[in-house]
Parts: sequence; C-alpha cells; structure tokens
Amino acid sequence: MTSPNAAVMDFLLSRRSVPAKTLTGPYPDRDQLRPILTAAARSPDHGKLEPWRFIVLEKPALERLSTRIAALGPVLGIEPEKIEKSRRTYADAGLAVVVVSSPKPSEKVPEIEQVYSAGAVCLALTNAALASGWGANWLSGWASFDRSFAEQDLGLAPAENIAGIIHIGTPKYDTPDRPRPDLDAITVWVSE
Repeated sequence: MTSPNAAVMDFLLSRRSVPAKTLTGPYPDRDQLRPILTAAARSPDHGKLEPWRFIVLEKPALERLSTRIAALGPVLGIEPEKIEKSRRTYADAGLAVVVVSSPKPSEKVPEIEQVYSAGAVCLALTNAALASGWGANWLSGWASFDRSFAEQDLGLAPAENIAGIIHIGTPKYDTPDRPRPDLDAITVWVSE
C-alpha cells in the first residue's frame, strides 16, 4: 500500500457539485482551464485509445446554442417549460466543457468500456474544477441526445455522443450538501 493522501480523501468525501444556475463569473480562462483538462485526461483509458475529446464552449458559443435550443425544442415536441429551462442553462452560462465520447475501433477494448472511460473523464473534469476552487456541475439535457444538435451544432461525428457537459464558474453562494446514499443499502460483501 502506498502512503494515504488525506487531503485528497477529505476532498472526495466532501465534494459536491454546484448547481449550474448558481455559477457566475469570473470563469476560468484558457490558462486556468488547461490543468483542469489535463487532470481529466488522466482518467482510465485502457489501450491508450483516448476515446473522448473536449469541446470548450465560451460565452458566444453558449449564446448561439441557447438560440438553437429555443428553435429545436418545438420541432422535437419538447414541453415549453423544458425548452426554456434548457435555453437558460446555456444562455446564462459563461463556460462549459463538452466531453465527447469518441469510441475507437479495438479488438481488445470493448466500446462500452470506452464509453465508461468518457464518463470517468466527466467526473474527473468536475472534480478537477472543484479542486481548483471553481464551482462545477455535470449536466446533459434533452438537446444532448439529439443527433442534429450533436452533429450540426457541436460538430460531432456520427459515431460520437455527448457524455456530459461540465459547467464551470464562480459559485454565487455556498451550496448545501444533499443527502447521500446509504452505503449499507447499496453494498454487498462477498467473502467466499
């Protein structure tokens, strides 16, 4: 066993996402965001395939996407309240990072494992932003699952998907913790 890192464990035991609607400026600039992205890219990646990539959405791109969501929602039959909530999420944001699941052909690493790796990147990115002193929240939303939005508005290839959208900024206020899972209710110990 290596030496424990109490500070990291304390962080992980107390970490909590910050609601995206409570994030404001300042937002990390490119130099501040690079180490956060670097930390996220250190996620498990069997086969060194890099089955994910990043799209950094700055304010003008987020405003463009909010307009697109407002137009796309009615076409897809989304309820007006959901359209407005999603539109506001983009319009009010100042910075978000799209983690794109981009599986690669591999005889050794199944596609599902590559998709899980992209999910690990989402959590690592969220945690790296939080550990760097920013507020962060991992979201997706209905537009993330629409192929025209993914391909035409974000430039994803047909085999790619949005694993998550990580909103990063400065929290307006301290976020209270939420109830956490009952560990005994979700854990089975197997001894034999």
